[in-house]
Amino acid sequence: MTRMTSTPSSSSPHSPGAPAGPGAPSALDPGIAARLKRGADGLLPAIAQQYDTGEVLMLGWMDDEALHRTLTTGRCTYWSRSRREYWVKGDTSGHFQWVKSVALDCDTDTVLVKVDQVGAACHTGARTCFDEDVLQAVEGGADSGVPPLDQ
Repeated sequence: MTRMTSTPSSSSPHSPGAPAGPGAPSALDPGIAARLKRGADGLLPAIAQQYDTGEVLMLGWMDDEALHRTLTTGRCTYWSRSRREYWVKGDTSGHFQWVKSVALDCDTDTVLVKVDQVGAACHTGARTCFDEDVLQAVEGGADSGVPPLDQ
């Protein structure tokens, strides 16, 4: 796992009146920023996982500034694609995500944030966003060439 760090900046490029969002200037460490493979919209998927149980909690989106804020504040900050603004998990719901570690995947196009989740992670009030609609995988057999799921 690659642990990423960023040094706090004394001035934020996203003060009131400054442009914010994907593509805007950020205080993210330039060495980290240079490694990121962002989507066409300037965003990276960010998976939040409970640090001690491995439970996958949610998927959010981060740009460079959201990642910088996450690394330097110890609280998950995401970019809302629908509202076109930053949001810090827990500011309105009280369901905080306290950052334990941040890692990039092997392709540097996805962020894994291990957190200590307080309360629900999902906007529906559920602990995780991935417990309501569990799909049944087809178990492999001799004809499929896929080994059975329990092996």
